[in-house]
Order: sequence, then structure tokens, then C-alpha cells
Amino acid sequence: MDEVRMVRDFYPEPGPPTAREIARAKALLSEPPRRTLLRLRWGLGGGLVAVGAATAVAIALAGGNTTGGGTTPAPPGRVNLDARAVLAAAEKAEQQPTGNYWHIDVVQGQSYIMRPSTGTYAITAAADETFNWSGAKPGMGEAYYGRDLPAHPLTKQDAALWRKAGSPSSFRVWSNDHYYTYPAKATKWSASGPNVGIDPHGGGDYMGKSVKDLQNLPTDPAKLAAMFLSETEMDKALGRRPGRKLSPEMEQRLRQAAPKLKIQKVAGILSGPVQPKARAGLMRALAAQPGIHAIGHDTDPLGRRGIALASDDSGATATGEYGAPKAEQGTYRWRVVIVFDEHTGAVLSRQDELTQPGGPYSEMKPGFVIEYQAYRSTGWTDAKPTPSAELPSFG
Repeated sequence: MDEVRMVRDFYPEPGPPTAREIARAKALLSEPPRRTLLRLRWGLGGGLVAVGAATAVAIALAGGNTTGGGTTPAPPGRVNLDARAVLAAAEKAEQQPTGNYWHIDVVQGQSYIMRPSTGTYAITAAADETFNWSGAKPGMGEAYYGRDLPAHPLTKQDAALWRKAGSPSSFRVWSNDHYYTYPAKATKWSASGPNVGIDPHGGGDYMGKSVKDLQNLPTDPAKLAAMFLSETEMDKALGRRPGRKLSPEMEQRLRQAAPKLKIQKVAGILSGPVQPKARAGLMRALAAQPGIHAIGHDTDPLGRRGIALASDDSGATATGEYGAPKAEQGTYRWRVVIVFDEHTGAVLSRQDELTQPGGPYSEMKPGFVIEYQAYRSTGWTDAKPTPSAELPSFG
């Protein structure tokens, strides 16, 4: 089945993902032409638009080829320890201060596999960074910046193999339905254009709500789960039409997609200026959801180690329908992971991880990051924040 048509048939408008979000998500996941940077807008229904859409459609596309099963549970003692670590991080989140300006710095990218005769290695490409700050009250201002990041080897081991291959300054990869070449260079921060810029009169509006509204969000995990993670909310997020009867196969796909979507949704909400107690409540609510497991420590693409929750895994198959070469075809399994800072409870990243090698990732190991959004920094400050001149440091 054509993947885009499947999305349109089973995840139609109204309700996310919209046609624009589908196009944006395909660009984030694999479409080469450099896209216009989106302003990061929060929405209580789905978190950050530019972040949430990518994962929602990734779920839809991969869901078209999902198979049964899930991750193998860890021994009971280990699960308890891992779950306690997540709850401890939630307690830290509850203690974080607020301030005058909220900011978020998002780094996102897609992994590709290079296969020179000197040895296979992975790179991150289609990568960019967006930075947004906004005042707590109307009239305090807001600003949006963006820049493209250089394509680069994913890990230190990949970097060694890249050097062995002659340290190429560009990378030709199979992307979506054709080859594309990504350069190993960055662009400067931009604060101009239709989707980026500075508004001195902005501020005070978060997730479509006032600061007061956000302070009044419930803090009880059960209430937050009902508000954001219920079956009804998942149906809305997936664009399921009320009363529409689906085939057993599609019902299974939706059930398998729900845990992944819940992680995506909570990651998006927590990347906004949610009050500390509600932030902790959302973490606790997510940790209690079926199909989501505490997995202990994990490392994000920026090399930061944190405590993590993961969805059940599912299968995806890449075919040669659109001309993909043999090396890019086959079946693999993957899951969605959210990584938290143990000391502050902040979200470090939302990443799609390989659980069973195969297809385009046959030479990679479990835990390989397929696609990600890493939050380089988030939080409140008393003074207007500015984007860092330094490029992100990758693990």
C-alpha cells in the first residue's frame, strides 16, 4: 500500500496529522530539500508541532508494516529499580524553578548508513536546530531562530570509520525515493523569513493557554492521563473518525501505535513551560501506561546519559517499491524512547531506536538511533535567552 495514501485514508483531516504536518514530517524523516524552519508552537493536543508531527507520521508509516509482539520485559527486580529511577526524576522535575522567559533549543536529525569498502558507518543528516524564547506575559516579546547543522558521523566509532574512508566532506544517501547529497557544513542562525523572527510584542501565550491556565493544570497523574493519554485522546490524535469500523489488522496497528504516540505527545508537552508539579504528574502518568516500560539508563544523540521510558517495539519493512536499492530494503524492529535528566527531570530527547537489526539497519546494533529530537536546553530564565554560537556536541 502507498504509505502516504494509507496516512490519508486512516489518519484523515480534521485532526492531526494534517496534510501540512504530513509533508513536514516526511521532510523531517527523510525528504532532502532543505525545508523552511517552522516556529515551535505548543498545543495541548499534541505538544510541539514541529516535533510531534514527525513521530506521529513515523508511527503511521511504520504502522503500515507492523507485526505482533513487543519488547521482552526485564526481570522484575530490574523493572522496579528502573521505574523508581523515573519516579525519582519526576520528583526532581517538581522542584524546578520558574522565571520570566521560557526557552527551548531543539536539535533534530535522521540517521543514514554509509557503506564504503573501508567499512560501514552511520551519519546524522537532514539535521537542523531551532531556538525559541518567549516572555511569560504578553508584551515581553518572543523570538524564533533556526540553522542547518552539518551532516556528521553518528558516534566516535562511526567517526573512526569515516576517517578511514578518507573523511568525505559530503554524503550521498538514499532518502525517501531518490539519492541526495548532504554537506558536512552548517549555516548561520537566521532570525528572518516567513517562519522565523523576533516579535517584541509577543509572549504570554503557551500551548494555546495563558500562564494562569497552565498553572491550573491538574497535577494528579490519573487526571493528566485522562486529559492527554486516554483511548479517546489517542483516537483523536490519530485522526480516527468516530464510529468508523476498521479491519482487525488496522485495529491492531492502532493499538501498537498508541504507546509510541503517547511518548511523542508527552515529550512535546513537557518541552513547553508546564508548571513543575504538572510536569512531574505527566511523567508519572506516562510511566504507568500499558505498552510503556522503564528501561534504565540510555544515552541521547548529544551524548547525555539519562533515565528512560520506552514503548513496545514493532516491525517496519522497507521495500523497493520506490526504487530503493537492495541494501535499503528489508524488515527491522524499532521502538520510541524518551530520555530524562536524572537530576532535573527535564526531557533530554525523544528518539526512535532499533531493537532488532534488519533491512537498511542490518549492520547496526540494537539501540541504534534511527531518528531523533534532542532538547539541547529548555527552561526558565530571568533574562532574555540567546541561541548558542557553538554547534551542538554529539555523542
